[in-house]
Amino acid sequence: MAAAQRRAISRFIEPFRVTPGKKVVLARDFDPAYVDGGLTRERGEELLAQGIELLADHQARLAAQDTWAVLLCLQALDAAGKDGTIRHVMSGVNPQGVEVHGFKAPSSEELDHDYLWRYQQRLPARGHIGIFNRSHYEEVLVVRVHEDVFAREKLPRAARRPGIWMRRYRQINDWERYLVENGYKVVKVFLNLSKEEQRKRFLARIDIPEKNWKFSAGDARERRYWDAYQKAFSEMLSATSTDWAPWYVIPADHKWFARIAAAAVLVDTLMTIDPRYPTLPKEDLDELAVVKEELEAEGPADAAGRSGKPHDAAGEADESAGGKKGGKHKKDGKRGKKRKK
Repeated sequence: MAAAQRRAISRFIEPFRVTPGKKVVLARDFDPAYVDGGLTRERGEELLAQGIELLADHQARLAAQDTWAVLLCLQALDAAGKDGTIRHVMSGVNPQGVEVHGFKAPSSEELDHDYLWRYQQRLPARGHIGIFNRSHYEEVLVVRVHEDVFAREKLPRAARRPGIWMRRYRQINDWERYLVENGYKVVKVFLNLSKEEQRKRFLARIDIPEKNWKFSAGDARERRYWDAYQKAFSEMLSATSTDWAPWYVIPADHKWFARIAAAAVLVDTLMTIDPRYPTLPKEDLDELAVVKEELEAEGPADAAGRSGKPHDAAGEADESAGGKKGGKHKKDGKRGKKRKK
């Protein structure tokens, strides 16, 4: 059953995977309005619920095994649905085992270090899932598109020489490979939103009072750089989708479908790990048996003089998932130009 599930999920997400070494032109190769043929929104909601259930089960096992960590990097332009995707996809997991980070414009301390330093500080612990809501890829996106942002980085002249973006792609690939070789699964999701759908969502944020807080004039000004971002996205996807840390380009014009696809990518990653609950050695099991007898003996006796036994231990499992490390579920800000998601 599990093998069949994984094959089905892998087939579903395969069209979104960027083949390592392939030259990507975003507008040509990926349709932001794509929906899997025959899939209705109602059926999609059922599949999302199933995906959330699978995710919760595998996260509990990941926490109990305490060996692997998962890093999900989420990139997109404004209004592509990053926050909503996180909220819906992670709705069933234990928040103690999930860490969500965004990245504001770098502080003076961060600018005194290399550009990957602050991302290294936010990596998830073993047994946890970490989500970068915008990530180290901002260093080859907003930093590339906006020269004034790049100018604030304290780089020596030699580090600014031509070819800097290709060097950063190589450095990022090397860093991610280092993480994978040390027990991290790195998976990267790009929410691909069309310019027209972004326009509609911006208008909704202006027209609906409850959404006004999500919008700023700076969001609309960023649309002037649409073509520059598309070029930067295409080159980033071409250069940094690797066998050890692949990119998935998720169609984002339909939020419900984007959430299903993102959940499927994360579930597939966890299924690849296939975390297991630890098996205790015989001496520990023997000790548990002794303790069980002692606890049962303490229970109230029934009319026949037998000791009472526990009526239900199922709830205990729910409390343990993700709790081993005492993690946190938090959100920071984000870096670069002021943008709302």
